[in-house]
Amino acid sequence: MLQLKAVVAGYGGGSVLQGVDLECAERTITCVVGPNGAGKSTVLRVISGLLAPTQGEIRLDGEPIGGRAPDEILRRGIAQVPQSHALFPAMSVQENVLMGGYLIRKDRRLLRERLDQVEQRLPIVADRARDHAGNLSGGQRRMVEIARCLMLDPRLILLDEPSLGLDPRGLAGVAEVIHELNQAGTTVLLVEQNVRLGLGIATHGVVMEGGRVRLTGTAAAVRDNPEIASLYLGGSPTKAGDSPWTNASRPPSHTGGPGSPPTA
Repeated sequence: MLQLKAVVAGYGGGSVLQGVDLECAERTITCVVGPNGAGKSTVLRVISGLLAPTQGEIRLDGEPIGGRAPDEILRRGIAQVPQSHALFPAMSVQENVLMGGYLIRKDRRLLRERLDQVEQRLPIVADRARDHAGNLSGGQRRMVEIARCLMLDPRLILLDEPSLGLDPRGLAGVAEVIHELNQAGTTVLLVEQNVRLGLGIATHGVVMEGGRVRLTGTAAAVRDNPEIASLYLGGSPTKAGDSPWTNASRPPSHTGGPGSPPTA
């Protein structure tokens, strides 16, 4: 579905990405992990059109999209949930969510249908519709941010550090929503500092370091790699049957359905 090949990009003349090769198959959850400064968030910015690559190719369903304007990327079905502080705190929850439907704002009927769908999927949108977004907890804000991006019914959602600043309850709620979206057919590419959490819900894992992809594979294979365990998981791989979650409830297992990893 999505392919990056030898992508180079950066800021102010410098290159953060040093030739990134990355693929996301349709209906999978791919988690990108790595140390600070590895270029993880920059990958999402390049895909969403917020940053133009200086070299390389980005393709969606085989069609080149690298360097296209953000609104065109949105129209092609790719939506990004930023890392943090993405809501307008003085606006209501419903107003924030409706901002996500800006591209379809002229079709009032479709806008209403999308809002109804989002309210059914994420009840907080209806329950707290008139409340100021600034009054929500961290986990609730993240739910509203995800709800806003769903207004465009995206095929691919880019999530930047969805666990950032969340308590265990918030972590569990966000993880459940990600899993449910994937089971409904949405492809997810997330960047995550919480390696256990990210690789626990993902079907595929990508490790970045120094602006390059160093390791790819199924999420379980990446998580159980001895080097990754040493760097990120306290020195020992997660054993089969152990929960990859830290103080959060385990999501439903990937046994069949669109979110399941391929058998080959």
